[in-house]
Amino acid sequence: MSLLIPMLKLNIKDETSRLKAVVLGTAESNGPIPKPEEAYDPKSLQHILAGTYPKTEDMINEMEAVANVFSKYDVQVFRPKVIQECNQIFARDIAFVIDDKMIIANILPERGKEIDAIKHVWEQVDPENRIILPDECHIEGGDVMPWREYIFIGTYSGKDYPDFITARTNTEAVKAIQDLFPERIVKSFELRKSNSDPLENALHLDCCFQPIGKNKAILHKNGFLIEEEYQYLVDYFGEENIFEISKKEMYEMNSNIFSISEDVVISEKNFTRLNTWLREHGFTVEEVPYAEVAKQGGLLRCSTLPLIRD
Repeated sequence: MSLLIPMLKLNIKDETSRLKAVVLGTAESNGPIPKPEEAYDPKSLQHILAGTYPKTEDMINEMEAVANVFSKYDVQVFRPKVIQECNQIFARDIAFVIDDKMIIANILPERGKEIDAIKHVWEQVDPENRIILPDECHIEGGDVMPWREYIFIGTYSGKDYPDFITARTNTEAVKAIQDLFPERIVKSFELRKSNSDPLENALHLDCCFQPIGKNKAILHKNGFLIEEEYQYLVDYFGEENIFEISKKEMYEMNSNIFSISEDVVISEKNFTRLNTWLREHGFTVEEVPYAEVAKQGGLLRCSTLPLIRD
């Protein structure tokens, strides 16, 4: 007799409603330091070449600090099955949830086995709500942000798209998401891409923008290729509600914090200017060390895959 698998009632409407269940990546068996030609992004490449690539034990400790915060707030945490010598930190890359649907990301081919490692989560989703997009749709969860009536999506539509390993979401995927959610307004943003300069590269939308609280946002103007698209967000949230980060703060991943609720965020402990601003605006800031993980071009939002928010 087969065992019944419990079903997860997925619910993600936005970025900041009270978190109930999440997938947190793992650094348990991160593998050897990649060769320069194996780097997926310019920040990782920079640290590979400088000899400062993060150590596995340091990243394990940083991720456990995040797990402890989730425990404090009674959040159900799923972890990927550990694949030996495989970087599985960035759970947001491999899948994302909008409303009650879980969508498998079409990611870099070399990373396909990471999806198999969350099969135990995928199988708890109603089969009707499991979405696999066509092969021509390239998309990663860091580029996708449900926000009330909107779905904000980072993309790159230049003819040189194939030349950028940092271009992760294409226009075909944007169209596919609009077809899946016709009742939502899908608003896409052209992002600045560089294979070699991390100061000039917005790997995902959450590397230069993130909504926080009820009506606030973190933004970095230079991450957007088209100024009018950046201005759209300024007008939407209101200039007084925006924390504008510098190029250096973008490089350090200040926009890649993570919301547990409208008034509680997890942030890197060294983000002094941001964390001060957040507290001044009524947020509870749970500070964690995450600077070693950040050397790979992602931070707290990148390593979490929310499943259920109230």
